Amino acid sequence: MTEYKIERLGHHGDGIAEGPVYAPLTLPGEIVSGELVGSRLENVKVVEPSSDRVKAPCRHFRSCGGCQLQHASDSFVADWKTDVVRQALAAQGLEAEFYPIQTSSPMSRRRAVFSARRTKKGATVGFHARSSDVITEIPECQLLLPQLRDGIAAVKELAIFGGSRKGEMSVTVAVSANGLDVAVTGGKPLDGPLQNLLAQETERHKLARLSWDGEVVAARHSASQSFGQAQVIPPAGAFLQATDEGEKALLAAVESAIEGAGRKGIDLFAGCGTFTLPLALRHEMHAVEGARPMMEALDQGWRKSHGLKKVTTETRDLFRNPVMAEDLDYDLAVVDPPRAGAAAQVKQLAVSNIPVIAFVSCNPVTFARDAKALVDAGYELDWIQVVDQFRWSTHIELAACFSR
Repeated sequence: MTEYKIERLGHHGDGIAEGPVYAPLTLPGEIVSGELVGSRLENVKVVEPSSDRVKAPCRHFRSCGGCQLQHASDSFVADWKTDVVRQALAAQGLEAEFYPIQTSSPMSRRRAVFSARRTKKGATVGFHARSSDVITEIPECQLLLPQLRDGIAAVKELAIFGGSRKGEMSVTVAVSANGLDVAVTGGKPLDGPLQNLLAQETERHKLARLSWDGEVVAARHSASQSFGQAQVIPPAGAFLQATDEGEKALLAAVESAIEGAGRKGIDLFAGCGTFTLPLALRHEMHAVEGARPMMEALDQGWRKSHGLKKVTTETRDLFRNPVMAEDLDYDLAVVDPPRAGAAAQVKQLAVSNIPVIAFVSCNPVTFARDAKALVDAGYELDWIQVVDQFRWSTHIELAACFSR
């Protein structure tokens, strides 16, 4: 077999040799061999391992596609993720001060999306294998909080009762204050008998809430989440930061960015209030988000809380209808867009008079593009905080401070 030297790690976690040749589960500096199929190396054998190679902590790593980097040391992953952000900025001609990366602990994931399929003998629940539609079971997953991992049994029962052998269910499970919050899509059509069965399963497994294709079918308790002093009941299946540690790290960075700012702030792409509500302890906040149910949940959370300053909400598609510069009469802005970034809204922020912007992103490439627009308009990129709450994956989050 031909041998290859891995030169670098790609953004999807594969090692890349000259060619390019892509070799999964390899690291820079390693000499590897395998069977070349197109541009991809299969049946990879590591001839000379890197000093950064470690034994994967999870026994499911080789078969499960949930993690890509368990074979690399923590220090390697931390440096690599920081460098991905640094390189994205460099491609736009930018640089910044980087604070030390904040990494979530093992077994800290509080939200996960499981794949589930009914089988002849029961059901299979887990994550997809790499580059495959095969579901790998993960009873000893090292990512998930114990209560989330224990919830796999409930998901399996739901798949047996409500799944089809012809299709796959997607099941979002989040740890809430009062138990597991479960949202299912792709199951059988909801009818009376199925709804009764699902209500029984909700009681048997002590779930806080169960929704089926967007409809809440059973709720034993309030599936609330804490955002600062406020308790919010998000819509079924709504976005939630993956770990409590990661959320706190991002919030701390946002609070640091706006320290000393005036009394009025706007939170763009506010979700259910991850940043709006904690910041309302000191600032009057206006939250803007495209999904009305999220805005309603945030508003209810604020109204039922005590000691917070005024919070207003606005349902608005910020991609098609950004808040215009003349309406951005605020002392601070928080921006937390999805992976596509916030190009249309940033165009308006760039010509606004807002003195400080705390920018949160889950995509270094679109962040760097948006950062370039702000810097070209006179903002300074003061610092960046990389946050690794998707441990052992290639996913990267960050928070940054821009000031006039």
